[in-house]
Amino acid sequence: MRRRLLYAQSSAMAALIEHADELMASASFRMVKAEGKTRAGFFACSDGRSVFIKRSEVRSRLAGMYQMILGSRASRALRGAEILRGSGFHCATPLAAMDLVQSGAIAASDLMSEALERALILSHFALGRAGEPRHGYARRKAVSDALAAEIRRLHEAGIYTRDLQETNIMVEECDGRLRFYFLDLEDFRHTSHVSERRRTLNLVHLDRSIGRFVSRAGRLSFLYAYARPSSRASRRKMVTDFLGLKREVERSHGRG
Repeated sequence: MRRRLLYAQSSAMAALIEHADELMASASFRMVKAEGKTRAGFFACSDGRSVFIKRSEVRSRLAGMYQMILGSRASRALRGAEILRGSGFHCATPLAAMDLVQSGAIAASDLMSEALERALILSHFALGRAGEPRHGYARRKAVSDALAAEIRRLHEAGIYTRDLQETNIMVEECDGRLRFYFLDLEDFRHTSHVSERRRTLNLVHLDRSIGRFVSRAGRLSFLYAYARPSSRASRRKMVTDFLGLKREVERSHGRG
C-alpha cells in the first residue's frame, strides 16, 4: 500500500504520521472512538505532549476511486481547517495528513492534529461530566447564548457544515471568554450565502444531538438566541419552520 503525504507542519510530524499504524497499535495510544470505518484517539509522544490521530477507512474500492478524484477525508479536513481559520474560527490545528492508496484507489486516510487537552465536549462543559455535579442554569444559559452567537457568525461568514453535532464542538474558557472549537472538519463548506434551509439543518442536527440532556425550554432558548426574532409572529414562524424540517430529517432517519 502506497503512502501519500498530503501535508506536514514539520519534518518531525511527517515522520510521525508515516508510522500511524504502529502508533495506534502501541500502548501509548488511547482510543476514544471506534465506530464503523473510523478509529481515533490520543497518542502520547516521547516529548510529553499528545497528538490526536484519526484513521478513516474507505468502505469500498469504488468509493476509494471517487475519493481519488474528489478528495479523501483527510484532504477535505485540511480544506475545512483552512476555511474556518481563514475566517477567524477555531479548530484543532492539523499537524499532518496522509492517504493510503492501493490499486489506484484510496483505502484509508490519516489526519494528525493538535490535542485540545484543555477543552471539553460541549455537553460536558455546559452540564458537567456524567457522574459529576451538574452545572447551574446560569452557566448553561451563558454557554447556550455564546454558542448561538458563534454559529450565527459562522453562517454569516458563508460557512456551514453537514454534521453539526454536539460531540463535534469543544469549548474552552480563555481569559473569562468562551472559545469554541469545531471538529470533523471534512464536512465544512464555504459559499457566498448560507441558505435558510442549510442554516436550519445545522440547527436541527445540533438539536437532535443535544436533546438527550437539554430540556425543550433550553433548546428553544438557544433557537431564539440564534435567530433573534423581532416579534411574536416571527418567533412562531421560526419555530414552525424548524419543527417542520426536524420532522423531515427524522423521517429520513427512520424516526418519523
